[in-house]
Amino acid sequence: MHVPDGFLDAPTSIATGVVAAAAVGVSLRKARDELDDRTAPLAGLVAAFVFATQMLNFPVAGGTSGHLMGGAIAAVLVGPWTGVLTTSVVFLVQCLLFADGGVTALGTNILLMGVVTCAVGWVAFRGLQAVLPRTVASVPIAAGLAAFVSVPVASLVFVGLYAVGGAASVPFGTLTGAMVGVHLLIGIGEGLITFLAVGSIVAVRPDLVYGARRVVERHELVLRSSGAGA
Repeated sequence: MHVPDGFLDAPTSIATGVVAAAAVGVSLRKARDELDDRTAPLAGLVAAFVFATQMLNFPVAGGTSGHLMGGAIAAVLVGPWTGVLTTSVVFLVQCLLFADGGVTALGTNILLMGVVTCAVGWVAFRGLQAVLPRTVASVPIAAGLAAFVSVPVASLVFVGLYAVGGAASVPFGTLTGAMVGVHLLIGIGEGLITFLAVGSIVAVRPDLVYGARRVVERHELVLRSSGAGA
């Protein structure tokens, strides 16, 4: 979904840049509440993982390929605010060093693939946690499903931006069908990668996973209560 230069008009690109900058600014303050001395190093590892995984494309349909966006997995592993920061760094490096996405579209790409996927992924993850069993095993399941949802939602946001300020000669109906259809398939890959990655970390160190904190704390509380009762 890396948006190139010239796909959206200047006012829309500027507006998305302002929104993305504001989101990053707020995230810089809010991330302090999500990280501590134990989990702070994980943010760098998550950024490196998202960066490396985005370099690997998987076939989707009709010669189209997709790759991990990483917003949902970042939000689950290190928190939604820190997730915005880690993904923003990834997209900045990709834009400036690897020409993935246009420079004038950097704000748009951060907004779509970073802010939107982190926000949607986190909200969906918390919603799924409310209905799934409150166990550590349910964390990767909720994360995978949330990641799947975040991808087509991000594509719909892009379609909305294109409806407002599209500058390319692509019919709106054609673009909508292609974007949503392809990103539904990409979402499946995103969900599987997220499920496997979160599951592997949760199996070893659930205490390091931000999205698993409530479950781990509840489990520890139950154990302490059982011990006190004995």
